[in-house]
Amino acid sequence: MKIDAGARFLIVGLGLLGGSYAQALKKQGYPVRAVTRSQSSIDYALTNGLIDSGSAYPDPDLLAWADVVVLAVYPHVLVEWVEVNQEHLRPGVLITDVTGVKGCVVDRVQALLRPDLEYVPAHPMAGRETLGVQNADCRIFQGANYIVTPTEKNTPEAVSACEDLGRILGFARISRLTPAEHDRMIGFVSQLTHCIAVALMTCNDIQRLESYTGDSFRDLTRIAKINDEMWSELFLDNRPALLEQMDAFTAQFTKMRDLLERRDVEGMRQMMRQSTARRKALEQPEP
Repeated sequence: MKIDAGARFLIVGLGLLGGSYAQALKKQGYPVRAVTRSQSSIDYALTNGLIDSGSAYPDPDLLAWADVVVLAVYPHVLVEWVEVNQEHLRPGVLITDVTGVKGCVVDRVQALLRPDLEYVPAHPMAGRETLGVQNADCRIFQGANYIVTPTEKNTPEAVSACEDLGRILGFARISRLTPAEHDRMIGFVSQLTHCIAVALMTCNDIQRLESYTGDSFRDLTRIAKINDEMWSELFLDNRPALLEQMDAFTAQFTKMRDLLERRDVEGMRQMMRQSTARRKALEQPEP
């Protein structure tokens, strides 16, 4: 299984990520069609050249057309969509996704999937605080990370094809994790950071913050402008891993508070030096 030059892509869910996938693939010359619930999203994507055609319902003929299906939908929708619509897909189709949590979907989808189809989970580590296909911009993939989370049920050829998709889209770094490793990592680098941003924005009711804040506050709370429907589902779907990371953060925050209360300057500086060293490592390009 490989992604040929003329591979036909079906995007299911034309939101920010689905629209950005479509835009990136169209720029590379691939045929792209879409299925999404909103006709206005289909109309926008057609008008702006993001797709060749699309439908506001899963037209069997449209599904049968695809070589690669990208599921850019919420986790619970993903499982339901595969269960209901896989009968219309041609044998040999590669299915992948953009879902931010894997443990709650991967085993369920692979267990119900037809044997002549293959689902390789993936997670593009890219996005914005804006929603909808009207904000699609494939530039969000430049310099970003793309994680593939295969299982023992996946063939090497399909995993390689899914990684090829990441390169086609323009991601800078492509890595592999197991679904469990992915969820634990995402609990830390993504979900915990959103929890912190939300907590920071709601822990104080100071009015007219825009008149007093500097770049540090704006940078730290950028992701607090959040899609509450999506992120609450992701938090619940990854509850054990996220709670573990929240406990680890709470312990370190409490440690910093205790150092401050005791006037332990050296202890605070040691934490700051460790923090600085780890943050610098994020800025170093991989060899």
